[in-house]
Amino acid sequence: MKEILDAIQSPDSTPADFAALPVPESYRAVTVHKDEAGMFDGLESREKDPRRSLHVEDVAVPELGPGEALIAVMASSVNYNSVWTSIFEPLSTFGFLERYARQSELARRHDLPYHVIGSDLAGVVLRTGPGVNAWRPGDEVVAHCLSVELESSDGHNDTMLDPEQRIWGFETNFGGLAEIALVKSNQLMPKPGHLSWEEAAAPGLVNSTAYRQLVSRNGAGMKQGDNVLIWGASGGLGSYATQLALAGGANPICVVSSPRKAEICRAMGADAVIDRSAEGFRFWRDERTQDPREWKRFGARIRELTGGEDVDIVFEHPGRDTFGASVYVTRKGGTIVTCASTSGYTHEYDNRYLWMSLKRIIGSHFANYREAWEANRLIDKGLIHPTLSTVYPLAETGQAAYDVHRNLHQGKVGVLALAPQEGLGVRDPDKRARHLDAINRFRPAPADRPATHLAEAGK
Repeated sequence: MKEILDAIQSPDSTPADFAALPVPESYRAVTVHKDEAGMFDGLESREKDPRRSLHVEDVAVPELGPGEALIAVMASSVNYNSVWTSIFEPLSTFGFLERYARQSELARRHDLPYHVIGSDLAGVVLRTGPGVNAWRPGDEVVAHCLSVELESSDGHNDTMLDPEQRIWGFETNFGGLAEIALVKSNQLMPKPGHLSWEEAAAPGLVNSTAYRQLVSRNGAGMKQGDNVLIWGASGGLGSYATQLALAGGANPICVVSSPRKAEICRAMGADAVIDRSAEGFRFWRDERTQDPREWKRFGARIRELTGGEDVDIVFEHPGRDTFGASVYVTRKGGTIVTCASTSGYTHEYDNRYLWMSLKRIIGSHFANYREAWEANRLIDKGLIHPTLSTVYPLAETGQAAYDVHRNLHQGKVGVLALAPQEGLGVRDPDKRARHLDAINRFRPAPADRPATHLAEAGK
């Protein structure tokens, strides 16, 4: 790995130099183990601890197939699907790998007793397989997490509709929380030159997901002047939705759970912020009964912030806890666009407020290649910025996942893989200087950062 890292850090390395580098037989990766899939049986979700289930170990480098690339991963990040994998909810991801393995001989590589997780990366192309022409060794890249086969006609208007659509690092093996990752070449996009490795690795999944959900014609189709209710507006998904709304001329109504998170939303430029905990909104009386009076109180609060208007779009991802309120507060003819359901998948709402007011519910899942490319282009142009808050070394990925699981984080939590320290990989310092305050918006002051997060990754 030292030779690979030296080549990446040398300004004189050429594509030929990278092509000549020997690919190691093994690499360090964050894994879950198939024989531990039942380790949390009987526990409530909140009690399940990713620090117990996530391992950092040496694994074999996978065989490179047609249309694929091996990437030297400099940095990655934690998404909620990494948490789900680590706590084996809603089910063990080994079922995904087993089903994928039945597709072809090449896909059988993914069915292993361990699962290398992670759906984001920033790094450098090491090798490409047959049929890859757009990328070559030495290219600095980020990866989106859509894995498709495109052998069915169903996926050719929108690749998210491919029957063999999967999320890389969640429904496939060899993900990005590792020193090397295996991706399809049509997952790759240029790394924004003004960002460090860890900054560039942070937006991929969540920025693309928010773009499709909010901006794309496949999602809500947001337009200028729309009032957009954004749950968890300073979190991994919500922080990008907030930026996309502001950049697109919409009015975000940001819902958060603490004064610090409200402050971050205002720093992004949002004027309308609701601190749900401070205002005491409780949409459920008990486990089975919602409270419509709280929906009405919430709707009245929104109208106070919008000059009497209801919301055109609700950016939904908490799910069960909030969905009844989301349907209620949407304006007549408005749209609730939903993904993730981090508080529960069983949504309950009063259909009278949907049916009689001609509202729409749209399901949205990640993004197709074009949507991911457009979302990455906005990052590269400095119109949308990473929302990276904390960075851990690879060895502490369990703690990073724990932070996300327990909602102890803001924005995105990054992980250094091959990068020996934060701040490396910036190729355009002038552009960076123009956007530095926005890039660092979610970061604590250096003196406030835990020492372990600034430590070298221990290669």
